[in-house]
Amino acid sequence: MAEGAARILLVDDEQAVQKLLSYPLRKEGYDVVSAHDGREALDRFAEQRFDLVVLDIMLPKLDGIEVCRRLRGRSQVPIIMLTAKDDEGDKVLGLEMGADDYITKPFSVREFRSRVKAALRRTEMLRSRPTGGEPIVARELRIDFERRLVTVGERPVRLTYVEFEILSALAANPGRVHTREMLLEQVWGDSRYRDPRTIDVHIRHLREKLERESKHPEYLFTVRGVGYRFRSRDD
Repeated sequence: MAEGAARILLVDDEQAVQKLLSYPLRKEGYDVVSAHDGREALDRFAEQRFDLVVLDIMLPKLDGIEVCRRLRGRSQVPIIMLTAKDDEGDKVLGLEMGADDYITKPFSVREFRSRVKAALRRTEMLRSRPTGGEPIVARELRIDFERRLVTVGERPVRLTYVEFEILSALAANPGRVHTREMLLEQVWGDSRYRDPRTIDVHIRHLREKLERESKHPEYLFTVRGVGYRFRSRDD
């Protein structure tokens, strides 16, 4: 393993899945730490710094949704969730608990590596991004890009990495309509293997955090049949 290699926490109770996924990750030069249940995952996470967590939803002792919620309460580390069933409820709940991405089993190793690389690229971009840039202010909403802080009036708003990136992409171009595919490209680097409805979940979550009434938004508008836009000066 190369010095300074990304460290990944791989959480799955199936030994066969651990072997299948850890092999290509180690081959890429990543440091992989395994955990086989939810409580062990939290223990491993508390012991050292991780650059990414790959987390199965169906886990013994503590399920992946609860693990995700607890991790998000202490860290903004990227989280990719794995689900064994194509259940929209599981995906939505995982994203609402703060997961950055999800993969439905069965999936190809090529898809898995693509998702992992994209998540780690986002982490590296965040660390290396130059500071500066004037904050954006719209009504009571203030977005401070340099400090990655968002406030509504005097109230600080805690956003996940992906939520902040989506909000930033929209707010940087007020009034411009962004399709779901455009937002996937800007935030994840590509739209391959990803369900565009993932964007809908993050937008709903953003509205719940930013808007006084999420059903009557002041900042994030839906353009039916196309995508989303941030309020313009004319709104």
